[in-house]
Amino acid sequence: MNPLRSRAEKIFKSLRATYPHVKTQLHFKNPFELLVATILSAQCTDKQVNIVTGTLFQRLKTPKDFSQVPLDTLEALIRPTGYFRNKAKSIKNCATALLEKYDGRVPDTLEEMVALPGVGRKTANVVLGAAFGVPGIVVDTHVARISQRMGFTENKDPVKIEFDLMEILPESKWSDFSLLLIYLGREFCTARKPDCPRCPVNRHCPWPEKTPLKK
Repeated sequence: MNPLRSRAEKIFKSLRATYPHVKTQLHFKNPFELLVATILSAQCTDKQVNIVTGTLFQRLKTPKDFSQVPLDTLEALIRPTGYFRNKAKSIKNCATALLEKYDGRVPDTLEEMVALPGVGRKTANVVLGAAFGVPGIVVDTHVARISQRMGFTENKDPVKIEFDLMEILPESKWSDFSLLLIYLGREFCTARKPDCPRCPVNRHCPWPEKTPLKK
């Protein structure tokens, strides 16, 4: 077996044992709510997004609601997520496009998703995986950082990292592997102070800068 694939399989197995049940931490009741929440999650924590959408989705429920709400009203509702002006425009334009092209339905293919205003591959893969069960690699800051540390990629571009990871894992594991790395990144493999000695995949990780185990 290819050494990278072998390492990926071992890491996947170890992470699965540590986190047997993984799912997106964003709260949603349908694909459209997840799409909005994922757009809001850019440069924002899932916890903060969930606080905002808890109120937002009580007031605005459908693509039609979001397309018709005044921009300044939407900006005020999502302000705590940061970059609220750009996010408000993206959400309104996306909602309008859904109404015009899909009768308000969120499409279930990557090609259709990324053609929507404000939707990139990361957002599309989150929605496709969590709402439709379509396999995909979600490359956020955690996945990018950890995949580099583990030697799975030398790229910094998220799209290139996505394709590198797709090469070393079977399609059936793409979505869960992304989530497992995100869980790992939040608890152990943090950006500033990774807890290497307690990390569940320490013995499989080749990162030269990792904190050595105490003897």
